[in-house]
Amino acid sequence: MTDSPPLPSVPDNGPPVSREEFDSLFGTLRTWGRWTPADRGAWNRVTPEHVRRATALVRTGTVVPMALPWNTVPGPDNGKPALHYMSELGDIEAPEPTCHKDFIAVDYHGKGVSHLDALSHIAYRGQLYDGRTAAEVVDAGGARFGAVSSLGPLVTRGVLIDMPAVLGTDWLEPGRAVHAGDLLAAEKALGVTIDEGDAVLLRSGHFRRRRELGAWNPDNASAGLHVDVMPLLAERGIALLGGDGDSDVRPSPVEGVSSPVHALAITAMGVPLLDNLDLEALSVACAEAGRYEFMLTVAPLNVPGGTGSPVSPVAVL
Repeated sequence: MTDSPPLPSVPDNGPPVSREEFDSLFGTLRTWGRWTPADRGAWNRVTPEHVRRATALVRTGTVVPMALPWNTVPGPDNGKPALHYMSELGDIEAPEPTCHKDFIAVDYHGKGVSHLDALSHIAYRGQLYDGRTAAEVVDAGGARFGAVSSLGPLVTRGVLIDMPAVLGTDWLEPGRAVHAGDLLAAEKALGVTIDEGDAVLLRSGHFRRRRELGAWNPDNASAGLHVDVMPLLAERGIALLGGDGDSDVRPSPVEGVSSPVHALAITAMGVPLLDNLDLEALSVACAEAGRYEFMLTVAPLNVPGGTGSPVSPVAVL
């Protein structure tokens, strides 16, 4: 897909947020100094008891993967395609058994790969989470604080906020912001309540729209969270945030800040993000099960110094 479908005009999502208002919110939501180890951030909230309760949510044994296919095709939402080629083909003259090998590589921080953002990924005003100076702990060799290798695997309760299901639409149009009031209404409609240690996944229907209408550049317009949602998520004590976009509504409502939800979640609150999940199958599974909670597993690659990792999260209902 190389041609972008026409995008509607960006909806009116309320008055813009000034930089001063954003900085005040950033200070209010900051959890710096709260946890040890600091570079696990909000993942410290997930205790063995949270894991046990998550496993109790498995009733039907339905397994739903959420990762996008490895995307080697360039497009408006995949400017740096992943690589995949064969590095060795079986030689019939070689001793048995013959062997086939392949090579993969990816610049995963973008819109074409399902991935996890670690706490070293986003700095705001030169600082990472917990007040670490980015220039002092991140260099060409990687991150010495907040690396994805510090997080390890996560098993916790997942909650799907399925906004198209709530609104009776196929998808949210690009540029549509989900506000705190929308989130509260979705909880009521879906019969689920976000709680401490949860992973919250927002479905906007992004990939259904892409499949039906074609690809577009989500850096210019994508549905996602407005910054006014973040105090509510902070109050609930979430451990992980993600969705079928990159969580941020675009265009940004904050003057001079391109990814305000990234800055508030990762840098202020210590909450890692899951970007670019395909949540269409999970939406169907949750509707069939009549519940929007499940056991979620996320296992990033163990990359010392990595600012994140490609991931293949799995929901089990």
